[in-house]
Amino acid sequence: MSNLDTQFQKAADAVKDLSSRPDNKTLLKLYALFKQGSIGDVEGEQPGAFDFKARAKFDAWLDLEGIDPEEAKQSYVDLVNSLLADD
Repeated sequence: MSNLDTQFQKAADAVKDLSSRPDNKTLLKLYALFKQGSIGDVEGEQPGAFDFKARAKFDAWLDLEGIDPEEAKQSYVDLVNSLLADD
């Protein structure tokens, strides 16, 4: 496991312990970066327009299509660290 993979996993664990819930925009960014970093480009079909939550998550992940998973992992780690610093 690389150093970045270790940091990514620690960030994924740490984000669960934030004392305050991030806003929805930040939550979507966290979700999309995590998925892009762990899986890569978006998979599956886009949810229907009336499944607002699933559609927003899918679209946030789709926005990151083509970004290298290693870059997404680093961005995720950086975002979690900034949230922890503000916490």
